[in-house]
Amino acid sequence: MALLVSDANIFIDFEDGGLLDVLFGLDETIGVPDLLFEDELRAQHWGLLDRGLVLIELSAETVERVTLLATRYRHPSRLDLAALAAAQQEMCALLTGDRHLRRAAEREGVEVHGTLWLAERLVVRGLLSVSQLSAAYRQMRARGRRLPWDEVGRQLARLTSS
Repeated sequence: MALLVSDANIFIDFEDGGLLDVLFGLDETIGVPDLLFEDELRAQHWGLLDRGLVLIELSAETVERVTLLATRYRHPSRLDLAALAAAQQEMCALLTGDRHLRRAAEREGVEVHGTLWLAERLVVRGLLSVSQLSAAYRQMRARGRRLPWDEVGRQLARLTSS
């Protein structure tokens, strides 16, 4: 089972869309750095552990890597950079919707995906219908999630016609 390392905003998108349980139905394992979980997710999202979220302990070398990344990239937070470093440590893809973190990951040669990619996987794998995804996107939008809404429309049209 492949591992995907995520930052916090992916979970907020899926929670706002009512899709957290479905997200953890994917074949991939989703993990976050343990320090990111403690600082950003535990208080309001502790139930992610019960759903299957894996906590990733950063090695001493990876913690040093976070410090190095922080000198290269000013805009992602250190916790976001910890997610990037964890993806490097685990040699897997990073999940994020943060444009600054996405750019940093791309520059570092780390495969990166976001909410739309994950959502499409749910439909393709038969865990979600296109109409359910459309309703989830409406909820995300109503709750102020910042997604590329033009791209969302194109994705829904493409999924509907296939």
